[in-house]
Amino acid sequence: MKSNLFPRAGIWCRSALAVAVVGASLGVARAQEQSSLALAKPASAATQASNAAVLKALPFNDRQDYADATRGLVAAFSGSITDANGKVVWDTRQYDFLSADTAPDTVNPSLWRMAQLNANAGLFQVAERIYQVRGLDLANMTIIEGDKGLLVIDPLMTSETARAALDLYYRKRPRKPVTTVIYTHSHIDHFGGVRGVIDEADVKSGKVQVYAPSGFMEEAASENVFAGTAMFRRAQYQSGAVVPRGEKGQVDTGIGKGGVSGGSVGLIAPTVLVDKPYQQVRIDGIDIEFQLTPGSEAPAEMNLYLPQMRALCMAENATHTQHNILTPRGALVRDAKAWSQYLDASLVRYGDRAEVMFAQHNWPTWGGERIRTQLADQRDMYSYLNDHTLHLLNQGLTPSEISAVMQKLPGDLDRKWYNRGYYGSLSFNSRAVYQRYMGFYDGNPANLDPLSPQEAGTRYVEALGGAEHALELMRAAMDKGDYRWAVELGNHLVFAQPDNRAARDAQADALEQLGYQAESSLWRNMYLSAAVELRKGVVEATLRKPAADLVRALEPAMFFDYLAVRLNAERAQGHDMQVNWTFSDRKQTFALTLRNGVLTYRQDSRHAHPDASLSIDKATLDRISLKELDFPAALKQGLAKVEGDPSKLGELMGLMDNFSPNFNIATP
Repeated sequence: MKSNLFPRAGIWCRSALAVAVVGASLGVARAQEQSSLALAKPASAATQASNAAVLKALPFNDRQDYADATRGLVAAFSGSITDANGKVVWDTRQYDFLSADTAPDTVNPSLWRMAQLNANAGLFQVAERIYQVRGLDLANMTIIEGDKGLLVIDPLMTSETARAALDLYYRKRPRKPVTTVIYTHSHIDHFGGVRGVIDEADVKSGKVQVYAPSGFMEEAASENVFAGTAMFRRAQYQSGAVVPRGEKGQVDTGIGKGGVSGGSVGLIAPTVLVDKPYQQVRIDGIDIEFQLTPGSEAPAEMNLYLPQMRALCMAENATHTQHNILTPRGALVRDAKAWSQYLDASLVRYGDRAEVMFAQHNWPTWGGERIRTQLADQRDMYSYLNDHTLHLLNQGLTPSEISAVMQKLPGDLDRKWYNRGYYGSLSFNSRAVYQRYMGFYDGNPANLDPLSPQEAGTRYVEALGGAEHALELMRAAMDKGDYRWAVELGNHLVFAQPDNRAARDAQADALEQLGYQAESSLWRNMYLSAAVELRKGVVEATLRKPAADLVRALEPAMFFDYLAVRLNAERAQGHDMQVNWTFSDRKQTFALTLRNGVLTYRQDSRHAHPDASLSIDKATLDRISLKELDFPAALKQGLAKVEGDPSKLGELMGLMDNFSPNFNIATP
């Protein structure tokens, strides 16, 4: 075979399985950080006044969370965690600036408070036989001491941070082996570090058991594949990956600090799937009741109750912040009503028994009455998000009108710290609920066929009397502290004239002030990310190589689904073909059809008269996906075989596009 038979044979999207690792592959160099900080402006008088008003509106004299976040400290952690090559993947010292008692003018005081609380890093005792390592990754790792071994709940995002967390535990506690791992849900920051705490050989031999909720493998392997590149790009904004850490930069994400930079992500398949609404087990002397909560914070998720310790683990269903119904990075919209109902079920079943409640982000809550109140409050919050959005949309309000009306949670809910919008936000979540029920269209025919941002920008700037006058209007709005209007004007101007340096700088300045005022860590990160890129251009990212464990976990059908996403429909015109594809090790066949620039397939089927037929095993395809091998080499080595016209396969692969995450967001 010719070596150029498959000119575009990088099958899997290189970012497909990396997007959930927030900011994992980017990392901003110190020189770039200092440059970005030098360009950042101070807080304006309007921003200072806005942040000062927050101090009067919320109960900052309530210091209970500060006591809870440090309660049970066994060993503090301050320093860095490195990979096998000595590269730093996590460093708590980059947040040392948060030690200041008073929030700077450039950070919303409520967000500053949350950022301080999430900066507590170390080993903490939660209850008898229950410990947590917090602050060594985006999530928490919980360790339960069994009679003979350890049960680890959620082994963080990378092997390096998970291993460091376990080492920190061992420095203070007996060195029992890890005999059980429990994944609470299918997000990568809760399972990616599993190889840092257990060996797969021990799992295969039966020495170690791995528990997970039903549907875990499908969701863990597939999340973010099809829209992976765009999600990765938007995740950079959400996490503030390009924004320096500091008083004028990234301070938090609401559920923890920024994502791990690099590191090794893995996945070991569960040996036991929890598939009943409530399921009791006894593991190494520890009684556990699992509560399945599918479709809540994750498609596959479960809570745990430990009756001997009267301890309730709420996974990521009840943390110390309002969560996302729709993440800004992009995802399927979650079901706020179902989420609320799961919380109520937890309250009914465990509320009178639990004496400590902990989650896999943030810090625990102690005391039965406080636990019951928090569960009820968050139940009410998610129910309100669902029900009141529906109430308003049934009165004809559009998403933007609903978010303008729903400025506060009702009653006492709005003054409860754990309901504040540090991660999710009331504005974003109400629009997400609207989308779940009604879609993106607001019902106004004027919005059926809107102009593109560039076309609209050009016309608006002309209508406003030209670029100079538009810029004058924008600056006048900024002088009044009307930054939202300034940003709307600036967006039209920048999209009309993306090379207009004065417009870009003014837009960056306006967005930056909105970031300084934002209580939501994600909104702050997104505003400041746009400001950085308007001033300096897109900071190019190199997508990390997909984790081998996750590639191996993907079903073959998803390979063809993603090929269909990558297909360039225009270029594919006139290249109609039929291809049979057999996975020899699985006895699985797929009949691929390229027709009208559309790629479809039938599983467990074969074309009677294909243009070509390929036979390959899944392991070889995985190696190709991981760029350890290419198709020509696989054919040459006899790892793949082609019958019929071999050029058809090269032709098919030549019609695939490769995606780059380095596209513009704040500019056209």
